[in-house]
Amino acid sequence: MINFAQVGNDLYTGKRSIDFIKRQKTWYAVSAVLIALALIGIFARGLNFGIEFSGGSEFRVQGVTNSESYEQKAQTAVSDAGIEGNVVSTIVGQNTVRVQTEAAAGLTDEASAALAKEFGVPTTSVSASLIGPSWGASVSKQAIQGLVVFLILVTIVMALYFRTWKMAVSGLVALLHDLVITVGIYALFGFEITPSSMIGFLTILGYSLYDTVVVFDKVRENTAEAFRTRRMTYSAAANLAVNQTLVRSINTTVVALLPIAAVLFVGFTLLGPGTLLDLSLALFIGIAVGAYSSIFIATPLLVDLRRNEPAVLELDKHVARLAAKAGSAPAPRPEELVAVGADRTGAAAAAADASLPEGAPRPVHKYAQAAGPRNQPKRAPKSRR
Repeated sequence: MINFAQVGNDLYTGKRSIDFIKRQKTWYAVSAVLIALALIGIFARGLNFGIEFSGGSEFRVQGVTNSESYEQKAQTAVSDAGIEGNVVSTIVGQNTVRVQTEAAAGLTDEASAALAKEFGVPTTSVSASLIGPSWGASVSKQAIQGLVVFLILVTIVMALYFRTWKMAVSGLVALLHDLVITVGIYALFGFEITPSSMIGFLTILGYSLYDTVVVFDKVRENTAEAFRTRRMTYSAAANLAVNQTLVRSINTTVVALLPIAAVLFVGFTLLGPGTLLDLSLALFIGIAVGAYSSIFIATPLLVDLRRNEPAVLELDKHVARLAAKAGSAPAPRPEELVAVGADRTGAAAAAADASLPEGAPRPVHKYAQAAGPRNQPKRAPKSRR
């Protein structure tokens, strides 16, 4: 059985290591495929904007006892009322049917009566609401403005905090990566985009940024130590940082996804379309994608951006020279195997003894040659009175 605590400890100490940096082309290829599919969904299938953005009329038929062929019944009722255009019907909860149409204008009463007749409920059980296209355009404009302001503030904060624009660029690329893939999944599967979904999109950007900042903070700590000790390359220090934060990222993501998954289950099975379902769906997709980008995209991209800096190149060359020197060092002489400041035991002592001529005394360390206790200076005797 796998001991996850031991695995996490081994990753943190470097006893085990996953090479995230050297495999960056694999991660880039996976992201490229996902982004390509997302763009195909966005531009080929298009986004399914909710009525809040496109405008139109919404009818809710409550107390429906027979929901069989509800889509056909809704289409027939709307056509009988004289409303043209696309009709979207969904079941909300246990006994409510939601019907969205083009703006009904003066045909609201006719549509309500036709829906009540088709579903066999009183007219009072049908509620209607009208959303104008101008309101939807205003919501779209404000959402885009909020996204732009968010990205600008993120760039400034990350550049000031990490003192390098390359970390800010890497973080922004990871954020845009998450946003494009999340929106693309919505387009591919035809999920409806509502104001609640927009709130979810902005929320996942904040989560992804938080996860990326945690990883980058460890990267900065490790790389600063690498420049100080000059015993580890920049890429190796960054890779160690990702390994050290890997378990934390996984744990945080799982803990965040479990309650969202529970809300999604309740939304799909009991509540139906609505604010809760729209928000939880965006959060579930975005948090999963954000965890991926923080580990596999942000840090490898940062290393690639800094790879050709003079300081990084000089550090890599110095570490390479140390490794070559260590690999070509001569084997120690027998006298060098004598323990210093400790009793000689084990294979080292045996090897030293075997190399001595027969009957020859063992060499004595210089610090053990003086009379008296080891490593103690000679003291003048105290005067006696």
